Amino acid sequence: MTHISYRTSHIKPRLFLYALCSLLLAFNSLAQTKRPMELEDMFRVKRVTDPQFSPDGKWVAFVTTVVDKPNNKTNSDIWIIPSDGRGEPRQLTNSPKHDRHPRWSPDGKSIAFESNRDGSYQIYIQNVDGGEARKLTSISTEANQAIWSHDRTTIAFVSAVFPEFSDKPYTESDALNKKKQDERDNGKVKARTMDKLLYRHWDSWVDDKRQHIFIVPADGNGDPRDVTPGENDAVPTSSTFSAGDDFDFSPDGKELAFTAPPIPLREQAWRTDHNIYTVNLQTGERKQITTNPAADGYPRYSSDGKYLAYRAQSRAGFEADRWQLMVYDRKKETVRSLTENFDSNVEAFEWAPDGKKLYFDAEEKANKPLWSVSLKGNDVTKIVDNAVNGDAGVSSNGKALIFAHQSFTHAAEVYTASSNGKNVKQLTHVNDSLFAQIQFTEPEYTWATSKNGDKIQMWIIKPPMFDATKKYPLVFWVHGGPQGAFMSSWSTRWNPQVWAAQGYVVSLSNPRGSTGFGQKFTDEISHDWGGKVFEDLMGCLDKMMQQPYIDTSRMAAAGASYGGYMMNWFQGHTDKFKTLITHDGVFDFYSMYGTTEEVWFDEWEHGKPWENPDFDKFSPHKYAANFRTPNLIIHNELDYRVPLTEGQQLFTTLQRKGIPSKLLYFPDEGHWVLKPANSEVWHKTIFEWLKEYLKPEAPKSGSQ
Repeated sequence: MTHISYRTSHIKPRLFLYALCSLLLAFNSLAQTKRPMELEDMFRVKRVTDPQFSPDGKWVAFVTTVVDKPNNKTNSDIWIIPSDGRGEPRQLTNSPKHDRHPRWSPDGKSIAFESNRDGSYQIYIQNVDGGEARKLTSISTEANQAIWSHDRTTIAFVSAVFPEFSDKPYTESDALNKKKQDERDNGKVKARTMDKLLYRHWDSWVDDKRQHIFIVPADGNGDPRDVTPGENDAVPTSSTFSAGDDFDFSPDGKELAFTAPPIPLREQAWRTDHNIYTVNLQTGERKQITTNPAADGYPRYSSDGKYLAYRAQSRAGFEADRWQLMVYDRKKETVRSLTENFDSNVEAFEWAPDGKKLYFDAEEKANKPLWSVSLKGNDVTKIVDNAVNGDAGVSSNGKALIFAHQSFTHAAEVYTASSNGKNVKQLTHVNDSLFAQIQFTEPEYTWATSKNGDKIQMWIIKPPMFDATKKYPLVFWVHGGPQGAFMSSWSTRWNPQVWAAQGYVVSLSNPRGSTGFGQKFTDEISHDWGGKVFEDLMGCLDKMMQQPYIDTSRMAAAGASYGGYMMNWFQGHTDKFKTLITHDGVFDFYSMYGTTEEVWFDEWEHGKPWENPDFDKFSPHKYAANFRTPNLIIHNELDYRVPLTEGQQLFTTLQRKGIPSKLLYFPDEGHWVLKPANSEVWHKTIFEWLKEYLKPEAPKSGSQ
């Protein structure tokens, strides 16, 4: 360490002040020195989610999740903060496991939440003034997604039960559920018998359970009651059709609206039909509100009870069809769309307290603004723009909004704004101190020209301390979905900033099939997976190769899910990349169709294999004779969306052909790699592989 010493008695006052100022400036400069993002920063970032206004609008509850890498897990807790920003956040729960999904009681005195602090997920109620949380449920099949009735006497929640016991009294049905589950978990024989599809989903076996809605007295004086008994689910089992809490109490507390998937059950694997139902909480009588053969969901009552708003698609069988915001007049029993002329997907929404307006989030050209629409309809107005916004809430007086805001350069934080979108302010600052240390380059928002002449949006993220006089290797990303988009958001999995910090320029394209660019653009990938979208991507690649800072001899491509498919398509159709990285990618359309769970997806995208003679026209396996590019393959045992055999087939093909290849296999992960220790291995394996083929120059620390 270098020590600076001086004797002030021999320095004139003016010179002393000058020296002191210079020293302070030097220290300030050191304090402003920033560094490139490290892999460890991925685990240092705290994840802020689910902001919720208190009934009086004075407080906001939110969830903060931290990574506990030594124990290979995450821990979530609930915090509250004054909504005016004039106070520090206060931690409300402090268990070593997950406390999440906070929902305020109507009187604002307590918060219901779900927690697995005792081993299984149950509903708890926490007094906002402090003290220990009270455990409300002890149901053997677990409980989650608690919401309050408006008179605060009742809480509804979701539990996955064996439907054959659901019409029995609670004590009896719960005992039978526990007995059957224990026998499955602890029996010597682990065999399963299936007689219908959708027997497993994403990363779990369904085991013939159904997601039912229960209600329970909020004071704990009474047993839970299954208000949606029977063979069917009462909430969507696929996240594709869910926007959050897919059920709601009527203002008078007499009924509950919910979203049910199609019946008969055997058709649920290939139908996207979901309908809105209501159930009378006294008599149990059900009423079907919608009969649309496509998907309806996310019902929400207006505060006066006159209307029931919900989201709806139009085309049966198409999971990526446009979601419109619909309003059902409960008295007249009529339905109309409020967003018929709005060419984007309405996601989660919330009524204004006076029932005259609704707020929602929806994508627009690689960002996600907040929007409003009046009850009159077709007057959608953008109110908050810039990057990605969601989880919007409205204050009880209708004058303020809260929402989660995130971007490529900052993880989500809670923000507030006036209901007209003005006075946007950051409310939480959970990650500010960490991000103040990290040097990012601002993402470049640009457009490229497809090989067919269309304009395609893309992002370019350069390494920190970028030097335009140097040549950099390129990593070319392709997103999943395929109906999805690269938006300006912070990712805990595929994060372009940490890749760029390895010394790469990272490009993220939004080709045909991407959402947020109009429904026609989204539609144009179906039955054409390797057609126009490939031309779009090659046009984007051409633009990158024209940049003077790109070393075209050092380029790689990477992608997951559909992006992984495109890596396999690249294998047979281009030799421009030094290496490819395939994460959970489709290899053979036939084996994919026969082993995936949501059959409706494959049938919409490619048709039925016995009916469509061109079913496998764009299947990568047909072009294996052209494979020649070194390839890292990542695939996971519990991925039931794109099953493990897809990655294994690719690996076998490459190995048999003598092409340099490596298979990274996670036995305890599904479609995504979520566990912290696994994520670290995932990143390190990828970066080591890329380094071997692209030989990047790691950025050095610089100044702000």
